[in-house]
Amino acid sequence: MPARRKLIIDQDTLGPATTNLQSIALLIQSPETEVLGICVPTGDHWRDHQVRHALRFLEIIGRTDIPVVPGAEQPLVNTPAATAAWEKQHGRLVYNGAWDLARPGKWADPHFTPDLPEGNPTTAPSPETAAAFIVRQARAHPGEISLWCAAPLTDIAQALALEPQLPTLVRELHFMGGSFNPTTEAREFKHTPRREFNIRFDAEAARAVLRAPWARITCSPIDVSQHTRSSPELFTAIAQAATPLSRYLDRFATRHRPMWDEVAAATWLDESLVTQTDHFFVDVNLDSGHGYGDTLSWAAGHQPRQGEQSIRVQQRLDDARFYELFRQLSSR
Repeated sequence: MPARRKLIIDQDTLGPATTNLQSIALLIQSPETEVLGICVPTGDHWRDHQVRHALRFLEIIGRTDIPVVPGAEQPLVNTPAATAAWEKQHGRLVYNGAWDLARPGKWADPHFTPDLPEGNPTTAPSPETAAAFIVRQARAHPGEISLWCAAPLTDIAQALALEPQLPTLVRELHFMGGSFNPTTEAREFKHTPRREFNIRFDAEAARAVLRAPWARITCSPIDVSQHTRSSPELFTAIAQAATPLSRYLDRFATRHRPMWDEVAAATWLDESLVTQTDHFFVDVNLDSGHGYGDTLSWAAGHQPRQGEQSIRVQQRLDDARFYELFRQLSSR
């Protein structure tokens, strides 16, 4: 029997359910995967709040053997004040994660942790930092670990600062983020198709990570997942399993929204779900103007040669097989 694939998850675990925790469910539920830990930086919400959602989720599905490791509380450079000043000059962002204080359920204090609708956790997070955990595990298992990331890339950038040889110590980096030319009427991308939250929230971290010489790097962008939908029928089918996970999803999963992170998880588990993959040289715009944080890309031979790396960019998905894999793993 082949060894299970070692995996470190780096995810902003806003819950309950959501694309964040539903993607983690797929990775944990796969019998082919050994999840070494879940690292949690600030992203869709503040780190400490998300850590509690992750802990409670693992309690509900009976996987408290997996450590939850707190990551970065703030981006490397970007701040709420800087973003507010940028918005006054260039217009409001459609989505701004933890800093999106106009949305219900968001607040300014990063350490405020209210009661959770799914119940408060009784377990505790790891005392280690995410960056130290990633480096320690990579050194202990050279060439074996995949880094799967669906959050702003702050934790990975900090791990690179601790261990510049990290790209040679891990098997690959697979991340959800970036936007190139998505076919969508969603206002988040219609007028700014190169702007995507995970990359923009910590653009400096994203540039550092994307310029690192990973042995293999795969991007699961908005382009490949924006058209997917978490339908009521899908969760009705999953609910028939009557497991703790299926009951959790039946109660809390949001219907009628794109399955961005779930696609990134499923396509790491089974690459054949992707029916078209392109190779681009990719970077991040760090100019302070309107395009700050935008995804940049070039065909081979046209890149400015400032450190950009060629990465695999997912473009098209076998939708039917994706939904079926999501149903199967969520029903185990």
